[in-house]
Amino acid sequence: MPRPFTPKVVTANALMSGEVVYLSADDQWTPRLTEAEVLTDEAHAQLRLVEASARQSEIVGVYLADMAPTDTGPEPVHFREEFRRTGPSNYAHGKQVDL
Repeated sequence: MPRPFTPKVVTANALMSGEVVYLSADDQWTPRLTEAEVLTDEAHAQLRLVEASARQSEIVGVYLADMAPTDTGPEPVHFREEFRRTGPSNYAHGKQVDL
């Protein structure tokens, strides 16, 4: 029996900087997970993934990441996505400077 569809966001790495980015509802790549479009329909999520995958001059490694919708925006449900959201943990740089 197939698993029920869970909310997702489209995520990738920016081609030039390597930074983790998320696709927003207005088709912009944003480094902020709170600005990502939360996809709750499986067919729409697959369409957004295909569209994002075609933007090879901007991003690399695009995929759908499971999220839990909250009042403050999507929250990762897996450790990997939490780690990607905050960046490397060896010292404060990049996104960690803003925290």
